[in-house]
Amino acid sequence: MARHRSPSGARPEPGELRPAQPTGSHRLPPPPPPSASLRGRVTLAAAAAGAVVAGGQTVVSTFTAGPDVMAVAALLPVADTSTGTGGTAIAGTDAIGADQLPPGTLRVGPLDGNFGPTGHLDPRSEVDVHNLTKATDIGQEIAKRTAILRSALSEGAPEANVVDGQAFVRPAVGRLTSLFGARWGVTHYGVDIANTIGTPIYALTDGVVEESGPASGFGMWVVLRHPDGEHTVYGHVNRSYVTPGQQVRAGEHIADIGNRGFSTGPHLHLEVWAPDGTKLNPLPWLARHGIQL
Repeated sequence: MARHRSPSGARPEPGELRPAQPTGSHRLPPPPPPSASLRGRVTLAAAAAGAVVAGGQTVVSTFTAGPDVMAVAALLPVADTSTGTGGTAIAGTDAIGADQLPPGTLRVGPLDGNFGPTGHLDPRSEVDVHNLTKATDIGQEIAKRTAILRSALSEGAPEANVVDGQAFVRPAVGRLTSLFGARWGVTHYGVDIANTIGTPIYALTDGVVEESGPASGFGMWVVLRHPDGEHTVYGHVNRSYVTPGQQVRAGEHIADIGNRGFSTGPHLHLEVWAPDGTKLNPLPWLARHGIQL
């Protein structure tokens, strides 16, 4: 009777025992369980990767002095440190990616690393920074100007303007009835603003009270000396609210319109004196400071 051959083709010897062949697919023996250190690193890597995704792929771009760019996840764990000789901290390399962090000072820049050939931001970014700085300066200047105007108008002045950081106001509400120049055979050295007795008079700009009280021809007046040496004169006043030596600010209520002295009706007689005492035409002087009567 013919002998049957084994699947391998080898002929079994009489009395030899063959191990039983497993049915189904062949399997490799399972690997030994990972060490605790390895399990910890795998878990930490998975957690870091998940944190990056969950955080909306937030990244912080860090750059060395060279052109190479490396994006580093913001939530990666940092390397442990240990204390060396003399208390110096020594960074470890156990954290994920710690051995890949670039040495030296880090620079923050565009995500694409386009610093330009000189190591600076690209020209468009530099223009944006310049425009942002300029806009900030303009905003601060507007805020300062607004504060000055509010102060000048706070006591009721009808109009105010700012020139070179200084406020100037319309001195009174009323009708312009007489101009600077020849009048009735004499020179009229100011302008007249007519209104009812008691109408408020405001300081044209910041200054110091030089005169306040009776005055020949004006009945009563107030004279202010300003920082540039010029003077403003307010004549025919009914009542003064300031005293000599007092500091006043633009728009401050210093007196009321009256009809004292040589006057044909209640009005404010306004004069402007140059530092050398020359009497100036108030209308162009006021116009240069943004005030129209």
